[in-house]
Amino acid sequence: MAEFIRTAHPDKLFVTAAEDCCISMNTIVEKLNTNKDLYTNLKQVILDGDKHPMTEEDRHVAELFLFDFELNGIHLEERKRQYVVNLNNFILVTGQRFMVAAEKPRIVDPTGLPDVVSKVLSKEYSSGGMLIVGHPNSHSEDPILREAAFKVYNGPNSESEGLLDNLLESRHKLALTCGFPSYAHRALKNSIAENPYFVMEFLNILNTELRIRSVFDYKTMKRANNNNIVSPWDVQYLTNKIKQNHLKYAMIDYASYFSLGDCMEGLNMIFNSLYNINLLFEDIKPGEGWAEQVYKLAVTHNTEGLLGYIYCDFFERPGKLHNDSHYVVRGGRKLPNNSYQTPIVVVMLNVVWRENHGPVLLHPGSVENLFHEFGHAIHSMLGRTRYQHVNGTRCATDLAEFPSVLMEYYATQPQVIKHYAKHFKTRQPMPEDMLKKLCASKYLFAASEMQLQLFYSVLDQYYHTQAPQPLNTTDLLAKLQVEYYGLSYVKDTAWQLHFSHFVGYGAKYYSYLVSKALAAHTWHAFLSNDPLNRIQGERLRTECLQYGGGKPARKLVSDYLKTPVTPELLASSLIQDIDQGTELSKLSFA
Repeated sequence: MAEFIRTAHPDKLFVTAAEDCCISMNTIVEKLNTNKDLYTNLKQVILDGDKHPMTEEDRHVAELFLFDFELNGIHLEERKRQYVVNLNNFILVTGQRFMVAAEKPRIVDPTGLPDVVSKVLSKEYSSGGMLIVGHPNSHSEDPILREAAFKVYNGPNSESEGLLDNLLESRHKLALTCGFPSYAHRALKNSIAENPYFVMEFLNILNTELRIRSVFDYKTMKRANNNNIVSPWDVQYLTNKIKQNHLKYAMIDYASYFSLGDCMEGLNMIFNSLYNINLLFEDIKPGEGWAEQVYKLAVTHNTEGLLGYIYCDFFERPGKLHNDSHYVVRGGRKLPNNSYQTPIVVVMLNVVWRENHGPVLLHPGSVENLFHEFGHAIHSMLGRTRYQHVNGTRCATDLAEFPSVLMEYYATQPQVIKHYAKHFKTRQPMPEDMLKKLCASKYLFAASEMQLQLFYSVLDQYYHTQAPQPLNTTDLLAKLQVEYYGLSYVKDTAWQLHFSHFVGYGAKYYSYLVSKALAAHTWHAFLSNDPLNRIQGERLRTECLQYGGGKPARKLVSDYLKTPVTPELLASSLIQDIDQGTELSKLSFA
């Protein structure tokens, strides 16, 4: 709760109090993580058994705690243990500094640039005689401006390079000290992948298939670019332009069929069909909310009763974080009296509120975000683990996005959308041609867009498996781009210095692709013919969602899918999804 208040509350007094609470709690947790008596007794229980019989969940959670202890070097001699503590502190501070640097605009003296570059950038970025480039301007119609902004924004930066080098080197030292071959081995131990070899095999198989399919995407972009060579700064502009031309309708026309109220009714219909649950509005009691227009939903099962609460903080306000997110305020767990502590979560969006302007209308992308975050929320609601440490979304990173990505299908597939998308005035369903074009547009450039995510993932793996010396992050990027991306490296650029995901997702950036593969396999194997099937919904709940992180991740998904999870299975699931979507696009845009 304190962490949520620290990041989301609009009142600075509450934020300050929450920050103090977080510091106090972190101090307590740090003491527990370095308590050798706890570690010794826990290890003995795992090796010799407990006085009381242990369930599989008991043993798995105990092993997770033991691993957490050893991540902090508690099993090492005192000198090495203190070295690990110092490394962890250095990594934390360096990561924070790198993230700040990654968001900083580039400030350059225009006199040091070629005249044509200086002239075009001065139109938009000039300030006090300097050029302040805060983004690569990938949406501009001016190709010269796009190129100039891309090159300046992504230019080398010695400060950021030093921070990234220090981060990677310290992580490697930490892994070696704790007995791992690399930081990636350390980070992936309890994931679906389990090790970096699995990850790279998956990415290499996927790369082989995507390279073939992405060629068509780049040819399409080239035609739209007057047959000029397509460069990295052209991709966003060209794909957006082509998608809009294919849709034939403006975004506001689509938004007219996606009022927030209808989308919430759609979510309720989906959850009722799949899981026999309902989302019921409840009044917020005095002191319970933290801002205006926060809504409370009770999640109730038609036979099991109350499952938990979802607070909806959907609307923009000054100072609110811009990223859509899901927060766990209280995790579910079994209580000593055998009752169950109901989970409490918050779904935060940034929808524009226009008072007295009729219903709130969502663009299709915002509908996807809404459904994605509710995928996380329902994962938390349906978790029924004994320990809140592993409840709901508190699971392996490459598993955590699976339920939320699966929910995106319910926002992008015509056989589901037709049930809830109604024009906010006429109450008529979306015309079939309009609906087909919208759903097909999701697969335009799917191969090239996934190839970019794959490239990011490969780079992340190499950064966290290679020995840091003599590692030059830009040279390695340029080398890998030849093999794993369809466009050439741009000389004298270092875009990795703006890639802040290296901090929070170090060695784990591949996770979204694995979760997407699991969602694709689940959709096509079990749900596409009958997306609201109660039997499949109950099976998803009882064989997957209810476990959260209380079961080894790979075993959990293998048991649910009823087949071993292999690199080949994951890659083929993504390719099948792209191929089927591409065929749909060809038919819809013919």
